[in-house]
Amino acid sequence: MKKNISTLITISQKAKYAGLFLALLAASPFTKAQNNPTITVGGKTFKDLNKNGKLDVWEDTRLSVDKRIDAIIKQMTNEEKVNLLIGTGMPGIEVLTGPVGDSKQGLVPGAAGGTADFDRFGIPATVVADGPAGLRIAPTRKNDSKTYYATAFPVGTALASTWNKTLLEQVGKAMGNEVKEYGVDVLLAPALNIQRNPLNGRNFEYYSEDPLISGKTAAAIVNGIQSQGVGTSIKHFAANNEETNRLTINAHVSERAMRELYLRNFEIAVKESQPWTVMSSYNKVNGVYTSDSKDLLTQVLRNEWGFKGIVMTDWFGGFPGFESIRSGGISDVVKQMNAGNDLLMPGIPAQKKVLLAALESGKVSQEVANLNVKRILEYVFKTPTFARYQYSDKPNLAEHAEVTRNAATEGMVLLKNEQNTLPFDNKQKEVSLFGVTSYAWITGGTGSGSVNNKHTVSLLEGLNAAGYKLDKELVDLYTPHAEKEVAGEKERRKAKGILALPERLPEMKLDDAFYTKKAETSEIAFVTLGRNSGEGGDRVVDNDFNLATEEIEMLDKISKAFHAKGKKVVVILNIGGVIETASWKDKVDAILLAWQPGQEGGHSVADVVSGKVNPSGKLTMTFPVNYADHASAKNFPGIPADNPKDVTYQEGVYVGYRYFNTFGVKPSYEFGYGKSYTDFAYSNIKTNSTTFNNKLEVKVDVKNTGKVAGKEVVQLYLSAPGKNIDKPKSELKAYAKTKDLKPGESQTITLTLNPKDLASYETAKSAWVAEAGNYKVLVGASSLDIKQTVEFSVPKELVVEKVQHILPADEKFEDLKPKR
Repeated sequence: MKKNISTLITISQKAKYAGLFLALLAASPFTKAQNNPTITVGGKTFKDLNKNGKLDVWEDTRLSVDKRIDAIIKQMTNEEKVNLLIGTGMPGIEVLTGPVGDSKQGLVPGAAGGTADFDRFGIPATVVADGPAGLRIAPTRKNDSKTYYATAFPVGTALASTWNKTLLEQVGKAMGNEVKEYGVDVLLAPALNIQRNPLNGRNFEYYSEDPLISGKTAAAIVNGIQSQGVGTSIKHFAANNEETNRLTINAHVSERAMRELYLRNFEIAVKESQPWTVMSSYNKVNGVYTSDSKDLLTQVLRNEWGFKGIVMTDWFGGFPGFESIRSGGISDVVKQMNAGNDLLMPGIPAQKKVLLAALESGKVSQEVANLNVKRILEYVFKTPTFARYQYSDKPNLAEHAEVTRNAATEGMVLLKNEQNTLPFDNKQKEVSLFGVTSYAWITGGTGSGSVNNKHTVSLLEGLNAAGYKLDKELVDLYTPHAEKEVAGEKERRKAKGILALPERLPEMKLDDAFYTKKAETSEIAFVTLGRNSGEGGDRVVDNDFNLATEEIEMLDKISKAFHAKGKKVVVILNIGGVIETASWKDKVDAILLAWQPGQEGGHSVADVVSGKVNPSGKLTMTFPVNYADHASAKNFPGIPADNPKDVTYQEGVYVGYRYFNTFGVKPSYEFGYGKSYTDFAYSNIKTNSTTFNNKLEVKVDVKNTGKVAGKEVVQLYLSAPGKNIDKPKSELKAYAKTKDLKPGESQTITLTLNPKDLASYETAKSAWVAEAGNYKVLVGASSLDIKQTVEFSVPKELVVEKVQHILPADEKFEDLKPKR
């Protein structure tokens, strides 16, 4: 949750500034140096963390961290344990919840919360902050002329569309550097929930409808962030796939769908990147809040996957709605602790009171409390704050701007390019720039996924900087219109409060004669269509997923006028998630899906449309012809329609392309799709064996057969026998991106299949099973554009992994299955 903190802080100035002078003083290098006395014992020097003049066991670095932490726990009172297990609150949150008691303002204003300090052990308070598109803290501070802006990186959908793990790690490193240099210990990111339905208001934060892409993308970003010595919190665990009534919605999901889709992404991220923390989600799964679920947090996460870090709740996770807090509502603290949810965030005094009573009465055992405390202390011991790292408050924002510009460029997807409309690099001919969003560019979505960056480069600025000759009359008309609409939108959201959702900015009304005049003087038209959404609400079909009437009219008029003069029309999509494209895509010559590409977005678009960079992004989700074509459409956001309490995932594993391709539903643009300014040929596919034995290697040659350099995303789909259990027609199991291939250059790509890639979860056997029989490997440029195939066999059934049953159903329903 962690709502728009800048708004909260504005509303609650007192909370923001209380004790800030002392906090800033404590953060200064001079003070830190004075506050770090040492003790010398046997010729070795140790930090006297609690300044008591003697070497305590937990200060003795000759001992293992384990022993040092155990020594602290032995001395802790129940009250101290409670103070560590429940967060320190969140300044300004009272705007949302009503009075909830004191909140400590940490050293970093605008951060989302943290853990408590304990002077007698020398344990400092640690700091956690949002979010998925970059660090979100307050950009300015009272009585301080310095600024604390962070970099707004591309949103999740844009990052995932790069399919480039190396690049994603670089983005993570840049994010992690800002986290560390601004004094934060954990970034509450990445967010990797499955895009079950295109209307989810937070899909912009998430990566894909496919768990492999989601998990691998998250792992790369986590590895990048954590390489800087700070932590991450992957979220929201699990099946958190809508914003409507998100604190209370009960998701009914089969165990197979949970394990194959909604847990598999988290499993990949946990095993391949070891995030410091996992954030449990708001929702219930089969009647149980995820933060209360021992099945999820202990059995799956810890016992099956070997997760060693801490689990924290989402902000007020397990509470029956924000409004309940005003009337004294509270999460089930006992269940949360016993389930293995170590840290309750942001933490309020009422929770502490209940937990202390539970510890005193034995409802929460000392064993459980000590285990949870131990995990939190293990986390604290890893933090820069514990190491007394002297952060600079000066990350290299210029260098990171370059990182975000390159990442955004590589994540852009060329959806259409008739007659080589793009690249357009003619700087002498005039360009008409239409659409309010061209001038009021959307950096990213709202809520905890937003960033307080200094400036966003609009498309107008990007094209100007690249040397394009823009129609001045249009610029002079649109600029004040855009400024007025942006100001109005800000006021509207301010009036509605911190849960206000963004709305589409209205387009300018122009007549036919005006468009005709522009078609005469301009060589090409660029038209931007914008969409925004945010935390706390889902999108709608009319005027959001579908184009508004005024947008259709604008496109029709521009296309008619420009085509009549033999001129081209290019649509730039500045959007966070999927919109309808089928009804209008034939009216234009090229479509560039720019996503919400972060603060350098205008430069990134200019890099692609000019041909400076060849687009190489591919879709990580399906663009349907109609919203209703999605299998989940009839079960979203749930029932009753006016105030959903329950949502049934009746489509089972048939989410996204698994549904479209298996059931023969034609998409507008399929999963994995994306064009290039060059062409690629695939050849010479081979496996290292015709039978599967523990793992299988698939090699394929990819050649650039066009005229410009470019990168190709090579996708491996697997088609399994499906005799004992219904299976999707094919599923993505591996992928790789080529290097930048020069014209005529080839590269051999090697992709590996492991036993679990072949397996499905068979509920009756409580196991991941790979059936005996023939498997078909399909390698290509998208889920429908298969270039090379090869087969191998599994001689006998493989039981890949036996597990315990989890999350028993609380209502009966049958998962969707294809007819045989």
